Amino acid sequence: MMRELFKKLYQGNIKELKEIIRERLEKEEKMFIVTANPESFMNQDSSFKQILNDPSVTLVADGISVVKAAKSLGIYIPERITGIDLTQELLTICEEKHYTLSLLGAKREVLEQLINVIKEKYPHISIGPCLHGYTRDDEREDFFKKIALEKVDVCLVALGIPEQEKLIYKHLNNLNKGIFIGVGGTFDVLSGQKKRAPKWMINLNLEWLYRIIKEPKRIKRFWQNNIVFLFKVKKLKRKD
Repeated sequence: MMRELFKKLYQGNIKELKEIIRERLEKEEKMFIVTANPESFMNQDSSFKQILNDPSVTLVADGISVVKAAKSLGIYIPERITGIDLTQELLTICEEKHYTLSLLGAKREVLEQLINVIKEKYPHISIGPCLHGYTRDDEREDFFKKIALEKVDVCLVALGIPEQEKLIYKHLNNLNKGIFIGVGGTFDVLSGQKKRAPKWMINLNLEWLYRIIKEPKRIKRFWQNNIVFLFKVKKLKRKD
């Protein structure tokens, strides 16, 4: 199962993916992107696994561990594509073409701050329906009904893996167009509530270390996902 997911990973760079997204938007087509990190590969939720294996879902490598693991299995991924980097590319496209953007997730004050940041930095983006993450199921249902009715171009959902992907997937068949992506903690960073790692750490693929330094409680989660993930990949490699 894990080997098949590696084969399914998008094997281009972020610039090439940006052009694919741009084309899908111009054609008013639908695209669901999942940024997969080791936690995604290790998740045992059966409905989430179904999403990852769906041929219509675009799976990109979010994390240097995934890139290196794929390489060890003979699958070349040119670079990692993080949720925050992809979000910034999407915002650029939306600004250029005056597309409509909807946001779901994070705390109310974080979401409001992010909307203000987007309005200031990207004045030509049309802000569609938005909803913070601390909401009831019926409110989320209404949110997706609204974006379907308003034919929103890009929808970013920041609820964490796998909740964000499961929510998008649940409503995907009722949506005729748009780019949909789960972006985890991206709203916190882009709103200015949290700082991203320094540029030199990003360039050295050390963002994971920066997060652990800032939030030591993450180390248990890091061990359970990243380290165990690498051991599983080694087992796969030995089977070759």
